[in-house]
Amino acid sequence: MEDSELKRYCLALDLVDDPELIREYEEYHKKVWPEIEKSIRDAGVVHMDIYRIENRLFMIMETDESFCFQNKAKLDEENQVVQRWEELMSRYQQSLPGSAPGEKWRLMKMIYTLSDRPEEVN
Repeated sequence: MEDSELKRYCLALDLVDDPELIREYEEYHKKVWPEIEKSIRDAGVVHMDIYRIENRLFMIMETDESFCFQNKAKLDEENQVVQRWEELMSRYQQSLPGSAPGEKWRLMKMIYTLSDRPEEVN
């Protein structure tokens, strides 16, 4: 699959603003459970990066044509290992200001792109 066929999503989330908890969160992400990585790939995510500045996280996901947020949520709800991971991660995560109750990662709106190829900015 060529990069041009991939769809990119960017999301944000805050961590609890505690240096020790942030350190622990990063340690978990150095050795993400194989079942979690499999569930991400099975949902159509081809590539994922997570960046941090202070307690704010920024995720970039590139997905194939099979990816859909609703399907990913349904698959996650049905997967006990994913549910255990999410419960564990909830100790470290907090919602962004303005989030709905229980909302974690929030989709970001693209406002600018610089590229050699024409792309539509929504």
